[in-house]
Amino acid sequence: MASDDIAQLADALSKTHVGDGELSYKGLGLKLDNAESVEDLVREMEQYPGLRALRLEGNTVGVDAARAIAKALESKDLLQRCYWSDMFTGRLRSEIPTALRSLGGALMSAGARLTELDLSDNAFGPDGVKGIEQLLKSPSCHTLQELRLNNCGMGIGGGKILAEALIDGHRQSSAHGAPLKLRVFVAGRNRLENEGASALAKAFQLMGSLEEVHMPQNGINHAGVMALASAMRHNPELRVLNFNDNTFTKRGTLAMAQALRHLRNVQVINFGDCLVRSEGAIALAAVLTEGLPILKELNLSFGEITEAAALVVAQAVVDKPDMEKVDLNGNSLGEEGCEALREAMENMDKGGMLASLSDDEGEPDDDEEDDDDDDDASDCSEDDEEDSDNVKENGITRKDDSPAKPQSPAEIMSFLSCPSAERLLQLGEMRTSLQQQVDASDPHKAAEVLLKIASLYSEEPETKSAVLETIDAVLRKLLSGSAFQSYCFLSSLLVMMGLLKGEGKMKKVSLVPGQLLCLEHAIQQDYFSQHHASLLHTFMSKNSGALESCSSASERLSSTLEKKCHDQH
Repeated sequence: MASDDIAQLADALSKTHVGDGELSYKGLGLKLDNAESVEDLVREMEQYPGLRALRLEGNTVGVDAARAIAKALESKDLLQRCYWSDMFTGRLRSEIPTALRSLGGALMSAGARLTELDLSDNAFGPDGVKGIEQLLKSPSCHTLQELRLNNCGMGIGGGKILAEALIDGHRQSSAHGAPLKLRVFVAGRNRLENEGASALAKAFQLMGSLEEVHMPQNGINHAGVMALASAMRHNPELRVLNFNDNTFTKRGTLAMAQALRHLRNVQVINFGDCLVRSEGAIALAAVLTEGLPILKELNLSFGEITEAAALVVAQAVVDKPDMEKVDLNGNSLGEEGCEALREAMENMDKGGMLASLSDDEGEPDDDEEDDDDDDDASDCSEDDEEDSDNVKENGITRKDDSPAKPQSPAEIMSFLSCPSAERLLQLGEMRTSLQQQVDASDPHKAAEVLLKIASLYSEEPETKSAVLETIDAVLRKLLSGSAFQSYCFLSSLLVMMGLLKGEGKMKKVSLVPGQLLCLEHAIQQDYFSQHHASLLHTFMSKNSGALESCSSASERLSSTLEKKCHDQH
């Protein structure tokens, strides 16, 4: 080793922080190629009897240097925290697994019991995960609480290896009566995609101990998001959920919203740049109205959310006592929409909570086409049972052992295939069976049935009475469940009425005045809550042009909605 290199190392080591059980070489920029280059470092380690934390981040460690450091680690049985991020800059990718195996083997030989392991910003790929696989399975990691693997290029293969290692570690530790209870998991920018995310979801569900999950920018779309959402439900202590810059779309957002209904300790939600869109925002607003009691931060930025949906979110956060920040920047509000949102927050005395709207994308074009292939499936069923007992049918969660729906009389099916006032009256008491044709777990079909019945409205007394009685029965069933399910139904209804742009195949129907008059009647009933009225009123007030063909009925509906909302304040 050249004398100037030795002098540089000696100078760097003189800046080493020692104390509180921690030995830190953080950010010294040392180029440690061989055993000779780490002699002083190793000596310091050997002479530190109660070493509990070792910081090597911000240096570059070669294979031979790693072996020398590993030799010193073999006697450090008290070591708990390894901060080894950004530790292989300039190294061949093939070198890194070997170095990691040496370091991991030393920890296992020492009998160390780690609580924190940070290997972020080491571009080691799937092979690097193989380098820590045995360590993660070993008793040295059965006590692990925080695992940070941000920006490591793991890919799908590395994600699968990591998941299997965690599952195996949990199985082994459980056999010894002290199961692995990982609290913090960080793996952003790893190209995990759906397969890697789904594999990790199995490990997360098994552990059930997570408090923070950070997986931004991983190329995960709705299939992987749905798997992760299912796993999150089984982690009741979850506080921070960060999936920024993945692609949720409607199906993924609804799955996450469903999961959040089961979680009471969440404080931070970051779904920014996740293509949440308006239907997803409405579902999350529903969860906010009935849960998430200690939420502090909500990030729904850059999600193609429109003005009306953003206002619904704003209304939903107003009663959160711990709420500090709502980020709706980069959405599709338009200039007037941004001003309306600011004004709404100010009127609720929450103006300081709203993040900047400086990057708003402007109002969306009416003829914009969705660029995803999501179908109408909505995942709006309430399902409190184990996910393994469920099957997915067109995206809707159903119990595979649930009793079959009662066979509908032929008259009911005939009416629904070709509805008419005459057929509705002929049903007589069988009209009550129409309730069985609607289910909150299939909001699209429920909205379709409701609009078919409402289209038959007329001022002829017998027909009017039959239609309104049936509408009351159907809506009472659909709106009597959770806010999540009722908002999903109303969201589908808004799409079919042309008041909200939806995803996939669900299209606007040609409305007739009677359908709006039926809604006006329903709003005045006790089953139609203020929250429901407020949701409908927000979208009608921002998209009134969609109902021009029924202007008189639309005005009556708007007036009744405004009165209902005003009376409740």
